[in-house]
Amino acid sequence: MRVFQVDTAWSDENLRIGERPEPTAGPGEVRLKMTASALNYRDLLVPRRGYGSRMKALPLIMLCDGVGRIDQVGEGVDSYRVGDRVCPLFFSSWPAGEPSAEHLAHSLGCEIDGTMAEYMVVPASKVAAVPAHLDDVEAATLPTAAVTAWRALVTEGRVKAGDTVLVQGTGGVSLFALQFAKMLGATVICTSSSDEKLTRVRAMGADETINYRTTPEWGRVARDMAGGSGVDHVVEVGGQGTLPQSLRAVRPGGTISMIGVLAGSVMDAPLGMIVTRHVRLQGITVGSGEDFRAMARAIAHHGMRPVVDRVFEFEQLREAMQYLASGRHFGKVCIRH
Repeated sequence: MRVFQVDTAWSDENLRIGERPEPTAGPGEVRLKMTASALNYRDLLVPRRGYGSRMKALPLIMLCDGVGRIDQVGEGVDSYRVGDRVCPLFFSSWPAGEPSAEHLAHSLGCEIDGTMAEYMVVPASKVAAVPAHLDDVEAATLPTAAVTAWRALVTEGRVKAGDTVLVQGTGGVSLFALQFAKMLGATVICTSSSDEKLTRVRAMGADETINYRTTPEWGRVARDMAGGSGVDHVVEVGGQGTLPQSLRAVRPGGTISMIGVLAGSVMDAPLGMIVTRHVRLQGITVGSGEDFRAMARAIAHHGMRPVVDRVFEFEQLREAMQYLASGRHFGKVCIRH
């Protein structure tokens, strides 16, 4: 079968299509004929061994998001049938509960092979059914960005109707956060450097928008938009370059979900604002299988659809990664198998 993998050495140049033997489902396993995958920022770091010694020895099959149809069911599996559409879970080692070293040990496309293969064999306990109304490309976007936003706002954040949520940017996690926050009845403020993208998030339901290029001190503006006391929850994807403004935007006792470090990975913020204002700074790294299933039920109930920016073919993974790195996307960048 064909795979797209980092081949013989850690570098972008060694990212190429290869061949592997076609796997067969064993006891307790299912085999997926993969139909689509989706990209995340982390995938840009993988070919350069951006996650260090924890990463699987080469060759490593790329990407952590994907969906497939079950075409083989191993002995002892009664939870799924041939033809079911499922996503392999981002963390194969985190079925439910709180994060732990054990739960965070094995993620797709890093410590174990990812979704850019014609077939995947996965334990039946480590896949989850997708909402029936989504097409394959839409379903492929769920395991990483969607679960991250869900865990930040629902599992950890406990956002409720009437809260105000600030969402940074218009990438995958951010747009899922906008959609989930509106689903929960929250008021949403979105930031972007593009007025065109801000117009689009308005059309999706954003209540207020801020262009952070024309308004560098957007933290104070967001605080005023939230009634003067500050927002209840910030979905923080920038890191070093945005955290100081997030601290100005959040209310005393509010939460900042630290999800990404797109604007720098070094802590450079006034820590006194965290301590004296009782702010909760919460790191989020995707979530559990339990999170995925709860999220999928909510998406199905509300008929929500992920935002897909552009779809590339299997052979175009390099071009898809270049497009993601450009920052021009609005929502998810996907691969059709």
